[in-house]
Amino acid sequence: MTKLPHNHGNHTQELLEQKPTLETFEKVSSTFQLISDTTRLKILWLLCHSEECVINIAAAIDMSSPAVSHHLRVLKQAGLLTARREGKEAYYTLAKTPEAELVHKIVDSVFDMNCKR
Repeated sequence: MTKLPHNHGNHTQELLEQKPTLETFEKVSSTFQLISDTTRLKILWLLCHSEECVINIAAAIDMSSPAVSHHLRVLKQAGLLTARREGKEAYYTLAKTPEAELVHKIVDSVFDMNCKR
């Protein structure tokens, strides 16, 4: 445990006793890096509240399907999205992971959305 050289009476020492691990900080940082991309944020905004196929996502955010597929792959590999197949179509939605729930809270808060999920 880190021992602070000065005690200014602001409870920082007690806070440090609950300090997350480096791995936790890195995981959260990676999630923030993913959502700092405008395109991925648009995709997440949509998929926090619906399940959609690549073609509809592409139309909704005015991008090509291959470009959207690239972003979906990145978000899925990071554990933020899940996909299911129905015939030739893949449908994407927000995953049920702690990181995805954090993104969901951020999207709802920042964009003043009232989630029906």
